[in-house]
Amino acid sequence: MNANQKILVVDDERDIVDLISYSLTKEGYQVYQAYNGKEGIEVAKQANPDLIILDVMMPEMDGIEACRLMRSMPEFKQTFMVFLTARSEEYSEIAGFNVGADDYIAKPIKPRALMSRINAILRRNNSESSIDKADKLEILDLVIDRDSFLVYRDGDKIVLAKKEFELLYLLASKPNKVFTREQILKAIWEDSVVVTNRTIDVHIRKLREKIGDHYVSTVKGVGYKFEVA
Repeated sequence: MNANQKILVVDDERDIVDLISYSLTKEGYQVYQAYNGKEGIEVAKQANPDLIILDVMMPEMDGIEACRLMRSMPEFKQTFMVFLTARSEEYSEIAGFNVGADDYIAKPIKPRALMSRINAILRRNNSESSIDKADKLEILDLVIDRDSFLVYRDGDKIVLAKKEFELLYLLASKPNKVFTREQILKAIWEDSVVVTNRTIDVHIRKLREKIGDHYVSTVKGVGYKFEVA
């Protein structure tokens, strides 16, 4: 079912590229390879992949810079960008999200977990266009009704303030996608000059108090996401 979806793997360690490529090919994806950021951009221009897996640290051009450059090109605005990172590279995660990363996968690579994450990200792509226009969003045990500004959990009605509702709907519309605070501010509060990061944190706290604290998770130093296993 993945035969028409293309994935580019960019890493200077050839054994990692081979491992990931093998796993993706078994899942039915079309796989392309590159071994540094500069080469990755050139291959991406030719292949037009649906998703790009980028290592952070690479020669000639690292993954952060490659992602930043591709995000500035119209043809890659909607392409999913996923970084590979060591668990100790939190600073790289923050830098990656700031230039447009959609997700992170920690090394060492575990093929089964990798495939689960990649499949989930691409399923998100298939459903986003309809979700963006949906009046009612059903996810996990929640029903989020945009017409009535009400949320139902297992049939029980939950009343949210307008901004709390808009924040929940934004996060839930793209499960597991990390939204930076800047993206949230722009989407929910637009250009209001009186809103700060603290405002977002307070709304998240109130939202968790009302719907439960396990739906929305914090990505330290970056932002928030609606967590779906």
